[in-house]
Amino acid sequence: MNEHYRRLLQQRDKVQKKVKQEEFALKQSNYYKNQQERKARSRRLIQKGALLEKYFNINNLSVKETEDFLKIFAEFINNHKPIKYQNKNNHSN
Repeated sequence: MNEHYRRLLQQRDKVQKKVKQEEFALKQSNYYKNQQERKARSRRLIQKGALLEKYFNINNLSVKETEDFLKIFAEFINNHKPIKYQNKNNHSN
């Protein structure tokens, strides 16, 4: 009985260790995925910002001035955006 109990405890310890290892691996995987998503978003934002500066020639504007500049045109552009550029969830325009 004592030997059986000891083996059960060893098995439990092995399972607990395996669960902890799997949890750690899952956390690492999620961290890596989130890191990749953040990098992709940062890259996309940098590219869009560069295009904005290129086509609107606004290199000289501050972030606040750029926002004010874009606010001037945002409603018009959003209301006249071709369907292929509209948000896929919002085809009501």
